[in-house]
Amino acid sequence: MNLFGIANAAIQIVNPNFTGTWRKSTGTTKDANYKVVPTFDDTLNVAMQVQALSGSDLKHLDALNVQGVLRAIYVQADLSAVNRAGGTGGDILLIATGLSGAAQDAWLVNQVLEPWDGQWTKVACTLQLSNPA
Repeated sequence: MNLFGIANAAIQIVNPNFTGTWRKSTGTTKDANYKVVPTFDDTLNVAMQVQALSGSDLKHLDALNVQGVLRAIYVQADLSAVNRAGGTGGDILLIATGLSGAAQDAWLVNQVLEPWDGQWTKVACTLQLSNPA
């Protein structure tokens, strides 16, 4: 049963999905100056449901000392937050939310709040000042 599809169809009546790019983190590399630079796979266009964070989500992020413009984003994909030990994660979602004045806003995945067996994921994201290259 596709619970995401059922719930999303009902929610879109009052809060339409955004379509954007999922910049899936593929790790890091070093540039000519030996600076560590993140690398991404940008070919993944997905529909996203952007919502406010719940009170319990805000408490969780407050304990992690995450600050800034925060949103909960539901995506029918398996997103990742930063995994320092694995050297992966830190996915970025590019969405035209209009909050930064840019054509597309960059939202960094800070925390995976609800993973659902690769079917969909609820993540907490922070609006970035710029879009990482």
